[in-house]
Order: sequence, then C-alpha cells, then structure tokens
Amino acid sequence: MKARHDIRNWNPSIYEVHTDTGRDTIIVSGRDRWALEQLIGAETTGCTPIDNPAPRWSAYVHNLSGMGVEIETIHEKHNGPFPGAHARYVLRSEVTRRIGEGEAA
Repeated sequence: MKARHDIRNWNPSIYEVHTDTGRDTIIVSGRDRWALEQLIGAETTGCTPIDNPAPRWSAYVHNLSGMGVEIETIHEKHNGPFPGAHARYVLRSEVTRRIGEGEAA
C-alpha cells in the first residue's frame, strides 16, 4: 500500500521562478507546494490527475500561475469505460527550491 503524504508537512518554502520576463521569488505551501514539487519532478512529461492523484489539480495550477509560474495545460483524450478527456500540466518555468535557507516563516 502506498503511503499517504500528510499535507500538513508541506510547510512554506521559498522558490526561485525563472521565466522569459525575469526572475521572481515566491513562497509556496500546502497542496500548492505539493503540486509544484510534482511538476518539478515530472520534468517535460508533466502531471495528470490520473498519474498524480489529487482532488483539485486545476486549482493548484491556477494558484501557481497567479504566482508567476508558467504551466501549460494539454488536453488529452482517454478511452476505457468512461471515455473523455483529462489535462496534463507541464511546468514551463524553470523553478528551483532554495535549499539551505530553511523553511519560510
């Protein structure tokens, strides 16, 4: 059985976001931080709610985009007993976590 990640352990952390327009520092916590870490780890493959289950991926992407993180949404069709479409989210900004500076207050 896969261990559940306790979202309460996703304390605020500082990230550097590099885009075509410059560099920003953001503080991310909770489920938004979890989603950002998933996107960073997925690299160019991206994340889907199917492969990275979470209740509100679209909300996390919306929140991160509001912080200046560039995330592409790709709509993919799927078959099976409930055919339809799902989103794949791909991180397009270069994002790095500030290691060694401690967690944000």
